[in-house]
Amino acid sequence: MPRGDASRKPVPGTTVYDHMAADFDRRRPLPQDVPPAIRSAILAALPPRPDLLDLGCGAGRIGWPFAAAGDNYTAIDASLNMLRAFASRDLPQAPRLARADGTRLPFPYATFDAVVLVQVLSGVSGWRDLLREIQRVLRPGGVLFVGQSVAPENGLDARMKQHLSELLDGMDVHPYRRQPKQDAFGWLADNSALTTAVVARWPMGRTPREFMERHGNGARFSVLDPAVKAAAMSRLADWASATFGTLDAVSVEEQSFELRTYRHIRGL
Repeated sequence: MPRGDASRKPVPGTTVYDHMAADFDRRRPLPQDVPPAIRSAILAALPPRPDLLDLGCGAGRIGWPFAAAGDNYTAIDASLNMLRAFASRDLPQAPRLARADGTRLPFPYATFDAVVLVQVLSGVSGWRDLLREIQRVLRPGGVLFVGQSVAPENGLDARMKQHLSELLDGMDVHPYRRQPKQDAFGWLADNSALTTAVVARWPMGRTPREFMERHGNGARFSVLDPAVKAAAMSRLADWASATFGTLDAVSVEEQSFELRTYRHIRGL
């Protein structure tokens, strides 16, 4: 692991993601061939044997092929349980892991050739601090990769999330109203050279019940008042049963993985 900066120590304590670690892969599954396809797309855009930082690695559902291949790959997350889940994967080589806050990275200046963010910007309010730290640890000419899974705009998940948001709005609770990632994407598009590619596509069966299980444990929803959560989920279940016929109705949708590549990022 790269030598740490003593002034930038990981933040102690737990995160809302700690309780999700044990079954994170089950709730947010990816086909086995998708993570290697993401790795191939990232490495194809970089010089040989780059030093990589996976910021917000979670339980390793994207990062495991890098670790398995013996890449110069370091992964961090604020959740100790997520890191433990990553470390427990059956891999030929143990991943290099560190617990850290993305806005206070424990690495010196110009340590990495690339930083990878997957599904991170959607949950970060202080995105400017995060991007400032990423710029600090990137070498000159370094690259930022931002990845996300994309579902159909009119699919089951999208309809369920929209109705849940409307229910919560009616209760004067607004966990989904703020979208910091859109602000971050806009700033990055204005201040870097951007290319976007879809690196994988796959069919995925979705049910209302699975959506409710995932979002019931999601970072934004899980911190709400228990009474609010119970009422919202009860109303959502009633709506979904009436709309789809049953909570176990299967909708097969095409999912994709979008990878945005940012080069020559100008300073914040």
